[in-house]
Amino acid sequence: MSFSNKYIASVYEAVEKRNAGEAEFLQAVREVLETIEPVIEKRPDLQAAGVVERIVEPERFIQFRVSWVDDSGRVQVNRGFRVQFNSAIGPYKGGLRLHPSVNASVIKFLGFEQIFKNSLTGLPMGGGKGGSDFDPKGKSDMEVMRFCQSFMTELSKHIGADTDVPAGDIGVGAREIGYMFGQYKRLANEFTGVLTGKGLTYGGSLARTEATGYGLCYFVREMLASKGDSFKGKTVVISGSGNVAIYATQKATELGGKVVALSDSSGYVYDPNGIQLDVVKQIKEVERLRISEYAKRVSGATFTPGCSGIWTIKCDIALPCATQNELDAASAEILVKNGCKLVAEGANMPSTPEAIECFQSNGVMFGPAKAANAGGVATSGLEMSQNSQRLAWTFEEVDAKLDGIMKGIYKAAYDASVEYGCPGNLVAGANIAGFLKVAEAMKAQGIAY
Repeated sequence: MSFSNKYIASVYEAVEKRNAGEAEFLQAVREVLETIEPVIEKRPDLQAAGVVERIVEPERFIQFRVSWVDDSGRVQVNRGFRVQFNSAIGPYKGGLRLHPSVNASVIKFLGFEQIFKNSLTGLPMGGGKGGSDFDPKGKSDMEVMRFCQSFMTELSKHIGADTDVPAGDIGVGAREIGYMFGQYKRLANEFTGVLTGKGLTYGGSLARTEATGYGLCYFVREMLASKGDSFKGKTVVISGSGNVAIYATQKATELGGKVVALSDSSGYVYDPNGIQLDVVKQIKEVERLRISEYAKRVSGATFTPGCSGIWTIKCDIALPCATQNELDAASAEILVKNGCKLVAEGANMPSTPEAIECFQSNGVMFGPAKAANAGGVATSGLEMSQNSQRLAWTFEEVDAKLDGIMKGIYKAAYDASVEYGCPGNLVAGANIAGFLKVAEAMKAQGIAY
């Protein structure tokens, strides 16, 4: 798809020159700019205010050295990042990712997506993201602690409960959040809701662990309901086996679906009888082993090395929940050929543009990440609310609020798709709905902003 609006085309050309070689960031920007063209045609005031030029440029990008000592006494050095992309509607909010693939482009792509995702939740949160190329896999608890303390020593200078509130992402779970929170508290000499995803004993929220996976399924439920359908009797394939995949598996099963496959970076398991979630939790959450262990413990299950083959499994619903660009055009074509009716993204930008085009051109319902996986950050926002009020809500209260937020996100995305002439195109609808709220706030706050 090419740009039809000359102004939008010129903005993207400038972004491309300024961020040469940052493939992930440019992919994310292009997708948003292509879909908001009708908005700019209809709203010349936003062009006059330079909203688009400003929204594609981070307010602040921080890169720093993280030095730490491993268990053998050797000094190790990693890079740390935090992008504070847009604070027009609230303090920066977005996760921290610890993975060898983390670089400036990945962090900027994630932060840019976060602007619109957070806007869609209806909560007062701006867009940010951060992380490091540190790999927690294979590290001892003490090594992870020393890294997290060093990382937070620098990051603490740039965040705060009313400024920037990070959370977890790939490689950052309860252990890492705990170490980072402890170091922040030590440095700042205050107990504040500066991080979300905290443990329940020190300000965390019930349902936060389950939120992204649950929210994804609530969004899919709304997509299916729009066609008079439901999860009942559907075969579901889910990539990944972290928090998002595990709790999407749980909720999809509760809603009547049968999840038959999960994966990790080593390959995928297929269980035609339906994934046994208790086994997966033991392997992944307790023992921290590879998903291949599942096939050794469950009769009838098989393990296949390599990740992309998971999309060759016949299914009604596909939920990519692993990482960016994991689902390409070739895999999309196989899903379509095998009769897949719905794809929704649990990970951030897991489908390539060519894959999305394949789904849309073949009538497959498609739920984009910034809408479908917004349940995690939505519940992080609810954790912020509880911290501010010094309250703790029940699991049922948080889950009910999450359910309502996901219904609202679906409605906002669908209604925007109708208003701007592309009914049912939730990629365009989510981008437009998220963009408009931020754009109006930016315009109201003046050009200097």
